[in-house]
Amino acid sequence: MFAAPLRRAGRPVFLAGSVAMATAGRSSPPRRANRLIYERSPYLQQHAHNPVDWYPWGQEAFDKAKRENKLIFLSVGYSTCHWCHVMEEESFKNQEIGEIMSKNFVCIKVDREERPDVDKVYMTFVQATSGGGGWPMSVWLTPDLRPFVGGTYFPPEDSAHHVGFRTVLLRIAEQWRQNQEALLQSSQRILEALRSLSRVGTQDQQAAPPAQEVLTTCFQQLSGSYDEEYGGFSQCPKFPTPVNLNFLFTYWALHRTTPEGARALQMSLHTLKMMAHGGIHDHIGQGFHRYSTDRHWHVPHFEKMLYDQGQLAVVYSRAFQISGDEFFADVAADILLYASRDLGSPAGGFYSAEDADSYPTATSSEKREGAFCVWAAEEVRALLPDPVEGAAEGTTLGDVFMHHYGVKEDGNVSPRKDPHKELQGKNVLIAHSSPELTAAHFGLEPGQLSAVLQEGRRRLQAARAQRPRPHLDTKMLASWNGLMISGFAQAGAVLAKQEYVSRAAQAAGFVRRHLWEPGSGRLLRSCYRGEADVVEQSAAPIHGFLEDYVFVIQGLFDLYEASLDQSWLEWALQLQHTQDKLFWDPKGFAYFSSEAGDPSLLLRLKDDQDGAEPAANSVTVTNLLRAASYSGHMEWVEKAGQILAAFSERLQKIPLALPEMARATAVFHHTLKQVVICGDPQGEDTKEMLSCVHSTFIPNKVLILADGDGAGFLYRQLPFLSSLERKEGKATAYVCSNFTCSLPVTSPRALQELLCA
Repeated sequence: MFAAPLRRAGRPVFLAGSVAMATAGRSSPPRRANRLIYERSPYLQQHAHNPVDWYPWGQEAFDKAKRENKLIFLSVGYSTCHWCHVMEEESFKNQEIGEIMSKNFVCIKVDREERPDVDKVYMTFVQATSGGGGWPMSVWLTPDLRPFVGGTYFPPEDSAHHVGFRTVLLRIAEQWRQNQEALLQSSQRILEALRSLSRVGTQDQQAAPPAQEVLTTCFQQLSGSYDEEYGGFSQCPKFPTPVNLNFLFTYWALHRTTPEGARALQMSLHTLKMMAHGGIHDHIGQGFHRYSTDRHWHVPHFEKMLYDQGQLAVVYSRAFQISGDEFFADVAADILLYASRDLGSPAGGFYSAEDADSYPTATSSEKREGAFCVWAAEEVRALLPDPVEGAAEGTTLGDVFMHHYGVKEDGNVSPRKDPHKELQGKNVLIAHSSPELTAAHFGLEPGQLSAVLQEGRRRLQAARAQRPRPHLDTKMLASWNGLMISGFAQAGAVLAKQEYVSRAAQAAGFVRRHLWEPGSGRLLRSCYRGEADVVEQSAAPIHGFLEDYVFVIQGLFDLYEASLDQSWLEWALQLQHTQDKLFWDPKGFAYFSSEAGDPSLLLRLKDDQDGAEPAANSVTVTNLLRAASYSGHMEWVEKAGQILAAFSERLQKIPLALPEMARATAVFHHTLKQVVICGDPQGEDTKEMLSCVHSTFIPNKVLILADGDGAGFLYRQLPFLSSLERKEGKATAYVCSNFTCSLPVTSPRALQELLCA
């Protein structure tokens, strides 16, 4: 174990530790450690050997800043962030820069995934003052935590186009010495402006905005930004944005017979196909990378995030549900294979992410972005030398594979997309042509081509398994596990895969055991993999934020509908009550992102943008409507309407910023359908009716199984269920709205007609 840094004359003395970090066969000499060595976050531990006197976010650092009247340098990132690694290598590992930092500032390092509340406060400042944002985030604060200068990545030294980090540090330190009072006044004005800028709410009884207006504007804004050739909703970089695709699916469901509805479906399905064909999709190791640096979905930033896998599994399952195209079902299965195999914890939960950077070989001394995933042409040829029967003489497996996946002898990555020359001569696999065209090109039958490509992928995967793997962030977050529970549960229901439903239940059980306090009813934000895969908690556990409650509740609702186990429903409703108590704003309406009572947080914010993850308030609108339908507590419907009213101006002007909330606006105004199946859960007739529901995309429905157990949880919550009967001893379906039900039906076909009416 490392000893704590000792202090002499106000400067840290780092003690050399006996722990050497060995990676991929390299032995490292003992290195000095700073206090981050005691933190559980993998990101903070990555910086534990920097020659910087780092502090974690906490009172010790705040007290030091006030006691010594020092500015705070706040650095925020996450462990699989490529540019965070670059800034560490260039600046935080630099002895001279480290000394400048430690002498002039109290340096605080924050893992944005552990503390999204801290990240959001200061990212709001950076975005407001610079017009952009991202990670690493670099912000300078007064001793009382008010920001006054901020940015993202800084190169270490000055250049013709950029001021270097060293220069920025020295200039800010000098400004603090010379103009302290002016900086304090400026920081106060900035804080007041941020409070005004970030205020979301309504002071009167404003109604939720009209659904059709919001839907039409959001559709038009998405349609206007759509890339007709390659799909997606920007030129570059391109992000998967599941929130956009889910909105379009709902828009299609409500406008099926119109040209606009047809276009909504075409935009979403084309985007999903182009993503799956692209290099953003890992054709060898499965799953999806973070985003594409070009408009073709070709060259990604190679990190893989759990939240992307969970959301994309849902979107691809829905695409199959709507289209019946097995292609989408295969991609959903591919995502879930990756998540289960590479991100799954033996304890049942899911780890957070895999890094973009790794060592090219076991003897390499420097990591490179994408090294684990890219290929030289000669590697592919050497792995696939076999002749292909039925093709022209001399045609090898490698020839077919390279043609289909766009492999070029000198690499297929444009130098413009490779600023550090890490991908020079390498290939990112991208399916450039359809299987039909590739088969025709080589004179092969489609089935034969499929076998050739499958064999090629198998051999490349075996070869890739010999490479040093990227860093795995083994932090486990309640919110992202909630998204993954939804991914497995929804895919299990739609694809009729019980093993997926079981995996979702395993993950939900993990959250209940390790990320929930039964006594207080509160969720915890994170837990960690310890020795021998034992799940461990930090000394001072971080309590859950709004997004943790919202995504876990959504996952539990999805899991109930897939498994029909009422215990998940009961827990979801308990969590909803806790969420209301901890986060609801009774004055301005909607939920705050964090709890009250933390003096280190300058602002209590309400997220007003759906990004890589949907904003928690966006998802909670539908959660509340589902909760009301399962419980009969209509105050949750009122809360849903109040959230929409609080965000009304944004929804009416730029719903593109909140497509998930725009989607929820439609669900709110169209009223949820309670699809009730009365029957024996094990009966074949009941299973056929359930299969009918699961195979039909209905954005505004909840599924309820009335199994006849009058003492059960649902019967106690919803007394009207006792009045619904099986007809002629058969499984019987009712479609209810506002607790008024349709005439009963006993055949899947009749139920299908009711659902689509």
